[in-house]
This record gives sequence, C-alpha cells and structure tokens, in this order.
Amino acid sequence: MAIRDPYEVLGVSRSAGADEIKSAYRRLARKYHPDVNQNDAAAEEKFKEVGAAYAVLSDPERKSRFDQFGTTDDQASDPFAGANGGIGDLFDMFFGAAGGSQGGRRRGGRDGADITIELELTLLDVLTGISRELEIDKLVECGSCAGRGTEGGKPPETCSTCRGQGAVSAVRNTFIGQVRTQTTCPTCGGEGILIKSPCTSCRGKGTKREKSRVTANIPPGVERGSSLHMPGHGNDGTNGGVSGDLYVVLNVRDDSRFQRRGTDVHTEITLTFAQAALGDQLTLDGIDGEVSVDVAAGTQPGARATVKGHGLPPLHGGRRGDFFVHFNVKIPEKLGETEAKLIRELAELRGEPIPKGEAKGGILGGIFGKKK
Repeated sequence: MAIRDPYEVLGVSRSAGADEIKSAYRRLARKYHPDVNQNDAAAEEKFKEVGAAYAVLSDPERKSRFDQFGTTDDQASDPFAGANGGIGDLFDMFFGAAGGSQGGRRRGGRDGADITIELELTLLDVLTGISRELEIDKLVECGSCAGRGTEGGKPPETCSTCRGQGAVSAVRNTFIGQVRTQTTCPTCGGEGILIKSPCTSCRGKGTKREKSRVTANIPPGVERGSSLHMPGHGNDGTNGGVSGDLYVVLNVRDDSRFQRRGTDVHTEITLTFAQAALGDQLTLDGIDGEVSVDVAAGTQPGARATVKGHGLPPLHGGRRGDFFVHFNVKIPEKLGETEAKLIRELAELRGEPIPKGEAKGGILGGIFGKKK
C-alpha cells in the first residue's frame, strides 16, 4: 500500500539519521495519539500515517528501496510482504529479534524512561477535581555535557566496528538458503558510538538525578486506580533522545463515613426506636456539606432514603450520582422499670401479645415476673 513521502510525513530531511527519525516519530505519535485526541478522526488518521512512515524509514531495506525507487509499495517489490507483516517478521520467526529490531537502535541517542508515581485523593477531590503540584525525583539532562556524556559536550566517536549502525551483519545458511541477519555490535553495545572521555559531572551517563516539580490537573469523577498520563515529564533522554512520560496513579483515600459505588455514595446511620417509629428530620455530613434527610414514620431496619444529586460526578461530566442513607434501628439493651411498663402498655394498646421477657434475669423478666 503506497503512502505519502515518509520523510515529509515525519518532517525530517533525507539525510536524517536513525535517532533523528525516531525522535520525530515519537514526538508526532504523542501529538496525534488517540488517547490525547479523543473522537478526532483526523488525528487518528494522522497517527496511522506517522506510524506507516516510521515503519518505512526504520527498516533499512524498505528505506533503501524508497530512496532508490521513490515507492513504499511492498506488495509490488517484496515477494515476502503480506499478511504476516513482511520479511522482517519472517526473520524473527526463525532467528528471533537478534538484538532488537532494525529500526529500534538508538545509534547514540537514548530515550528517557517513563516514571510512575502515586497521588492520594479524597472524595472531595474526586467531586471538585484538583490541581496539585508534584515533586518528582527524575533524571535530567546534564548541563555540563548537554546530555552527550562526553567531557565538555564534544561529539562522541563513531564506533569503527559497526560504523555507527549499532549492529553488525552476518550471513547464515538456512533451509531456505543464505539469509543475512544482524546482531548487536559487541564493541559499542548497540549505541553506534564510543565515549572515550566521559563527562566528569555525570560520569558519562548524560543525565543527573534531581528534584523536579510539575503540576497535575486531576479532573472530577476519577476512579481509584486510574492514572493521569503526562507526556514528556518522565526522565530526560540523552544525546538527542526524547523524554519519557509521567504516569500519575490515583488512589482515592477511604472515608469511614462513606462507601463509593460508581457515582453513588452510601452511608449508614443508626436510629433510635422512637425515631424509627415516629419519623424525624436529620442533618448528616455529605461529601461537600450537610445533607438533610427525612426519616419516615415506621422506618424498618435496613430501609434507606435517597438524596438526589449529592453523589459524585461522572468522569467526563454530567449529573452527579445520588446519596443513599441506610438505616439501622437500635434496640435498648437495658430498660428501667418505668420504661418496661410503657412498652408493655404500648403492646396492650396495639393488641399485640404481651412480651414475657427472658425467663431468668432478662431485660423484662425481672419486672414483669413480679406482676400477677
């Protein structure tokens, strides 16, 4: 399938090296990634186009073919291309990656690693959303060598073994004939460069560990365990490599007063016998203030009341969930003689069987047992 000029798609010159091509690809892939551009069909198509362009320029054979013939039509020029993904997949099937894919070598550049941290939130934070400044322990580019790892920031030497390619080729005899394979260069370890005079400030690493601050904007309605993706805020790359990403994993702190179930919030309260029988009006703590709850007369244990719109919002906006109040009813554990007499009279008025109480020493036994 023919695509647009891959150099034009990635915005690089025809003389661009592998590290420059990879950096351009990662930058554009992040810019047009579907997670960043939700429901944007144009961005999704651009993301696919960028991926297709990188697939050509990261493969030495396909890149060479395009440079010579100006086409990326694999079906027309490569008899091994097809549903299984091309000759590169055939090599991997028999011999494995052999030190990595041909397009994945850094050749002097190293991309920064991603960083994952945890942020604790309250239910109120989930309700309103927050902006929080975070302190991150990360690797930043060394100022003394500009991330090159060499003393004074001088350009590193090209590896003479692999001539800067990061891999060496070998011809292997297989049942399908001679096949040329690539392995990681043993001299430079796949870097394509050699640093003979390391930077004394970073000891040749190109980065130094420092504290950094970044502001995370957490939207309302997030769930426990969800994460915020912040591209480019991870560890810095070196020698032209791009920075990694930051992932902020969100942990919603437990609140003993409430239970969250999606956007709804549940709480429990205990009513007295009188409140349950006669009804009442209560003021309870809600997530963001007090909530008024009506207790209906004759409320039974396990019943609940619903306060509309006092729960949590959904992640992408919309009506708040509801606030549910579950009722327990407390039965007195000990009664005085007068209290027991009133309960007995109540039972008589309602035409209910008169309780005898416990046989020996129970709550009512000691009182009602004396009455003839």
